[in-house]
Amino acid sequence: MALSFEILYHSKVVTDDIVSLPKLWRNKIRLAIKEKLTTAPDFYGRPLRRSLKGYRKLRVGDYRVVFRINKNKVYVLAIMHRSVVYKKVPKRL
Repeated sequence: MALSFEILYHSKVVTDDIVSLPKLWRNKIRLAIKEKLTTAPDFYGRPLRRSLKGYRKLRVGDYRVVFRINKNKVYVLAIMHRSVVYKKVPKRL
């Protein structure tokens, strides 16, 4: 039986990030999170470095999902375009 991970979102992800995404990308990202992060987040997510050490990123087109794994929970910290995500994410820590 495969280990299932629970997805938890930062409050800013729900109020700011998801709302600002184009509808097409919103659906693609939702599907990627459902398929990849609930089954094997450590396999699909690449580790981040420096100030975001301990966090991982999932690449979905030009968008990045920044998350952290804690036991069987995945905490999503941000979903943003790649051009701004690494500048804005440290402010949420």
